[in-house]
Amino acid sequence: MTNVYHVIRRPLVTEKGLAAKEVARTLCLEVAPSATKTDIKLAVEKIFKVKVEAVRTANFVGKERRRGRYAGYRPDWKKAFVKLKEGEKMVEYAAHV
Repeated sequence: MTNVYHVIRRPLVTEKGLAAKEVARTLCLEVAPSATKTDIKLAVEKIFKVKVEAVRTANFVGKERRRGRYAGYRPDWKKAFVKLKEGEKMVEYAAHV
């Protein structure tokens, strides 16, 4: 991908994501569906200035949503779990948003 800010869309701030951040040194991020693990690793290292140990990804299919008789689908999206190397300072989301 051309721009690192197109790769990473937003941090996912959930209870599970915050627990992984504190215990396992892992960031949970929503990323572009076409982004590869290498793209995600390079983008996180460039934006947050940290070293990445591993990247895991999960694809989610958009669910059907209804408004009365009208039906539509939410968009498909991709989640990335980015584990930081030992000794790296943990990223604070509010400082980079």
